[in-house]
Amino acid sequence: MAEVYVSSVIGASAESVWARIRDFNGLPNWHPAIAESRIEGGAPPDQVGCVRAFHTKDGGFIREKLLALSDFDFAVTYSILESPMGVEDYIATIKLTPVTDGGGTFAEWSAEFNCPPEREAELLDFIGNGVFQGGFDALKQHFGG
Repeated sequence: MAEVYVSSVIGASAESVWARIRDFNGLPNWHPAIAESRIEGGAPPDQVGCVRAFHTKDGGFIREKLLALSDFDFAVTYSILESPMGVEDYIATIKLTPVTDGGGTFAEWSAEFNCPPEREAELLDFIGNGVFQGGFDALKQHFGG
């Protein structure tokens, strides 16, 4: 099983960052690689079990299922149901922790997945540096950091 972990410090309160990322259908509002998103079947975007279907700006199509969402822990966990990346058993979590010294947020994004061994290094780099760090960089820019 491949594992990827990225962390960052965002110069805004955990409550503010959470308000930006909490909406499971809101990826286009904060992640620069996402073109559009919809929740299948009209389910609420914070309902565990709902499925978001979205297109990336490079034309990819991805479906993900919300597995857990905690306003108390500022955490969301989801799985990939369909993706052009060629991953299986993909489970990811975004977790925010308040930084008490200065009022910022410690943000973590991690995932575990299976993939062909010859693609593992490529996918770890793409997911970690492209998807996860790209999202954190956009959040830091949004909040002025």
